[in-house]
Amino acid sequence: RDETGELFQACARYQAGDDGELDLARCPALPGGSFSGPEPMGLLWALQPQKPFRRLVKRDVQSPFLLQLEVFEGHGDPSGRLLAQAQHERAFLRDGVRRVPVREGMIRATLFLPPGNGPFPGIIDLYGTGGGLPEYRACLLANHGFAVLALAFYGYEDLPKEMKEFHLEYFEEAVNYMLQHSQVKGPGIGLLGISKGGDLCISMASFLKGITATALINGSVANVGAVLRYKDVTIPPLGFNAKHIKINKSGIADIVDVLNNPLEGPDRQSFIPLEKAECHFLFIVGQDDHNWKSEFFAVEGSKRLQAHGKEKPEIVCYPGAGHYIEPPFFPMCAASMHLLVGKPVMWGGEPKAHCEAQIDAWQQIQAFFRKHLTGRPSGTSSML
Repeated sequence: RDETGELFQACARYQAGDDGELDLARCPALPGGSFSGPEPMGLLWALQPQKPFRRLVKRDVQSPFLLQLEVFEGHGDPSGRLLAQAQHERAFLRDGVRRVPVREGMIRATLFLPPGNGPFPGIIDLYGTGGGLPEYRACLLANHGFAVLALAFYGYEDLPKEMKEFHLEYFEEAVNYMLQHSQVKGPGIGLLGISKGGDLCISMASFLKGITATALINGSVANVGAVLRYKDVTIPPLGFNAKHIKINKSGIADIVDVLNNPLEGPDRQSFIPLEKAECHFLFIVGQDDHNWKSEFFAVEGSKRLQAHGKEKPEIVCYPGAGHYIEPPFFPMCAASMHLLVGKPVMWGGEPKAHCEAQIDAWQQIQAFFRKHLTGRPSGTSSML
């Protein structure tokens, strides 16, 4: 169960060896369960909500997820007698990682510092239109040697309740906080954003100083959903056409065609001037993203950078991956409520391919930041 009491379940069928043992790393799951084949982590990534449109997230990183494991005899339905049960804990905060709530000036955030003596390569982590202050990705990255600031930008404490307009001065304060922190290794920091957090990261990289590397997970190169202001610059949100929403038989909305093309007409004003950025870019793309056209955005961003003589960004595409590419083994969320649309929307993805994308993307993101924030290629430092 998650922290709100919602139940998520997965089941698999196995044939134990003659000694009664079952090694999930070697033993394939038989057809008829939530997955089949050799999938040692299948019982995690195949978890499905008992109620529809629920997404498994971690709200309090200071407590572990508790996974209840039960083994039943036989493959019948109803299942046979209960042979064994156990509770498995999945911790988020590694021993020694410090969680520091930050309430300085306008900033509403949580800083995670790795164990040991810094300074550490620094990253600001942004989520999307859900608002609030998700900490789990920042916390997990800190376990790998990064100083990570999980930054709220609306729908949290005294921040704006709605996504009407954003001022980059708020994000600039967070960048300066990290650059001046004694535990953050300079001269620049990294940015990591998913969904709406992605286009905010591109805007930060385009207008603010001190940013060395920007990684986007299914982000947009156009400003989406709210007016963006910085000093005397105003970037309007990309236009949309609600008539392009498709509703399937289950009442779930497909919004992939709703946004206008940022290359055409007045919508060009929404294209973020990422050619002004002085940083390296990494685009992580789920090719079955149904939230918006992430691959199109990545390709157009790349064209724009190169047209202005900038370095070609890294683009890593994952066929069969949907919108919410999370840290490894979070189950894929096929559909859930969208705060701006007001109804459940489909996020896309095929569970196994999505799981594999999450494992690889997690490595790609760490390698990218390690390369550009520490000057060392991956695998050369025992500390990390």
